[in-house]
Amino acid sequence: MPNGTPADVTERLAQINPSLARQARKVLDVNKSERHIRGGMATREKYLHQMQNGIK
Repeated sequence: MPNGTPADVTERLAQINPSLARQARKVLDVNKSERHIRGGMATREKYLHQMQNGIK
């Protein structure tokens, strides 16, 4: 059974539907370029929440 990773999916999709594979690659590339920002924002929110509630 395939492992379902983005690389596996896009490689197989390229064989099945190249146009859709290009669209999927664009979405995955945007996600990859932005995920570090979302992670930093989540960490900031976590610590702000802890400070507001007196949690150490």
